[in-house]
Amino acid sequence: MSGLHLYTPAEASRVLQVRESWLRKKAAARVIPCTFVGRHLRFSEGDLEEIIRSGSRQPVTGRRRPPARRGRGL
Repeated sequence: MSGLHLYTPAEASRVLQVRESWLRKKAAARVIPCTFVGRHLRFSEGDLEEIIRSGSRQPVTGRRRPPARRGRGL
């Protein structure tokens, strides 16, 4: 089984450049693929690849506010 690498949530979050808390929350909700070794959350190479692929298919939704409007006329 050489060549198999499982990433901890901290390692996976660095690879994906997302917050570890976001990754853990999505994994707990089973929204993203993940691997459990006993009770330990891990991410395989395949899990990370699928997260990346599925991220590009997600519709853009968010809670961000639109840019502040500036006053008219100066």
